[in-house]
Amino acid sequence: MAEITLHITRGSEKEGKHEETYQVPFVEGMSLLDAIFWIREHKDPTLAVRYSCRSANACKECMAVVDGKAGYLCSIRAEENSEQKIEPLAARPWVKDLTTAIE
Repeated sequence: MAEITLHITRGSEKEGKHEETYQVPFVEGMSLLDAIFWIREHKDPTLAVRYSCRSANACKECMAVVDGKAGYLCSIRAEENSEQKIEPLAARPWVKDLTTAIE
């Protein structure tokens, strides 16, 4: 079965930062936000991420840093057998995991 590997920054300003790695089953056309939903449903429901529209890139709430570049998790497509690093935006106050304060 094809998978993707996500290295996700976890923690908060108070708790400190650490990285957790997740293997997610790959589904053609899935976004990184879809992969995070799979993690929350099957592996760790405590993974914090902000989103609203889920796949329309209309709300602009799911922004994170993916492999060093800022982008919307709902519009970045996962690639079969890939590894990606996902971090919260550095320019905004960090709340928890991939969630940053809305300014």
